Amino acid sequence: MQDPRIEKLAHIITTHSLRVQPEERVFIEATDVPEEIVIQLMRRIRDAGAWPYVHLKGNRIQREIFRLCDAATLERMGQWEAAQIADMQAYIGLRGSHNVNELSDVPDAQMRLYRELWWQPVHQAIRIPKTRWVVLRWPHAAMAQLAQMSTEAFEDFYFRVCTLDYARMASAMENLVERMQRTDQVQIAGPGTDLHFSIKGMPAIACAGTYNLPDGEVYTAPIKTSVQGRVRFSARSIYLGVVHEGIELEFRDGKIIAATSDKASLLNQILDSDEGARFIGEFALGVNPHITRPMLDILFDEKIAGSFHLTPGSCLDNTPNGNRSQIHWDMVCIQTPEYGGGKIFFDDELVRKDGLFVPADLQELNPQQLV
Repeated sequence: MQDPRIEKLAHIITTHSLRVQPEERVFIEATDVPEEIVIQLMRRIRDAGAWPYVHLKGNRIQREIFRLCDAATLERMGQWEAAQIADMQAYIGLRGSHNVNELSDVPDAQMRLYRELWWQPVHQAIRIPKTRWVVLRWPHAAMAQLAQMSTEAFEDFYFRVCTLDYARMASAMENLVERMQRTDQVQIAGPGTDLHFSIKGMPAIACAGTYNLPDGEVYTAPIKTSVQGRVRFSARSIYLGVVHEGIELEFRDGKIIAATSDKASLLNQILDSDEGARFIGEFALGVNPHITRPMLDILFDEKIAGSFHLTPGSCLDNTPNGNRSQIHWDMVCIQTPEYGGGKIFFDDELVRKDGLFVPADLQELNPQQLV
């Protein structure tokens, strides 16, 4: 029997997230996900008069590719995939994982080759700027374990958070976007955090189900050299299959001059990937009312209500602060009382305290208003 939640999710992806149009070519990249969601997406795409193109992948297979292939082969694979994506109008990335640590033993040098020769030419050069796209995880047992939930409870949570009323969320985000676009100085205070930077003149982008599912963030980028001070991230972070805890960064003139965590050596090795890796490419506020604690999956964790995240590495094309890097690592700090609280100011005005928006025109984004 077909799960009606899968049908509803496929409907949201094709009609709200991608707005699929007749005669369009839609690329479905599915990694370790059930056939049912792929089939439902194919049917919804055809119902819209468009054409589905499907590429099935598996993380264990990807691990072997990354481990065994040389630079020339990885580059050729990237060119082959780039040619496919370049012929599409829309892209759906379905990303499941039976083991979130599947890539943890791939040598860092091989992962750098993959990012440089495959990921960047396909996703950063073509998919992100040249297609309409949406990316989502799939609720495997491995994700339930990270969230410390039963498989059934996590599936219920997943479908609830991925199928909420994103049109309502988009409307509520409009005032926050307007405020961010007229803000110069951002100040953030909290446990281990005393940070300030400028976002003057930078665009602010509302994310309400059009790029990620689940969704719920408004992002921009700091002026590259403006970031000063310290920040301590309260959420654990997983990057290339390795979990980092207790990350703290210190900035001077935009650059990370000190970085510590429980894996400080690896953290600094990643931040030394290239010059741009020690500068910030993104700043965002999370607002999803159903996501209240971290679960080591960034597509969820960066949307936590009452959180913000900063991103060492490349900026996004629609918030161009000039920083380019092969990495883009979202690091999350939760400011609800359970995680020590905190304050965010825009041009000396308190806009969020202990995870809740303070100004009257932003209170629609507080969790009790969005559920």
